[in-house]
Amino acid sequence: MKRRLIPTLIFLACAALLGFGLYLQYVEYLEPCPLCLAQRLAYIFCGTVALLAALHGPGPLGARVYAGLLVLGAGAGAALAGRQIWLQHLPPDQVPECGPGLEMWIQTLPLTEVIRKVLQGTGDCAEVVWTFLGLSIPEWSLLMFLTVIVLAVIHARINRSP
Repeated sequence: MKRRLIPTLIFLACAALLGFGLYLQYVEYLEPCPLCLAQRLAYIFCGTVALLAALHGPGPLGARVYAGLLVLGAGAGAALAGRQIWLQHLPPDQVPECGPGLEMWIQTLPLTEVIRKVLQGTGDCAEVVWTFLGLSIPEWSLLMFLTVIVLAVIHARINRSP
């Protein structure tokens, strides 16, 4: 049981967060910016790794490997969320211009340039369109990614011995 509980919780949290993102997009009509979409990819990665860990129920070495992958994915997601938070707190005259959109970038630019532009963020990424308890979407996302990191480390430590 101890080998599967934390990965199951991480998987369920990632699935719920992705579901909530889709709710905001398709029910509340809040279009995700490029950094939001990149964070979704990090949640998909973390959720997939957590699901595999929950199904596998790894021993000590496997728990460390899964924890490492979760820390890597959640760390990337936290960096993306941190970048978006930084953009949201820039003075209005320093916010990057809004771009033509991710779909247009994918159709017209090489993949490396698309990735660079996504990681840079746009004016769309600096807009705060939704808050809960005073925190914006990327602020909540940062908290969730940090929680995944903490849970992954706890999972590896709990499963040190067979």
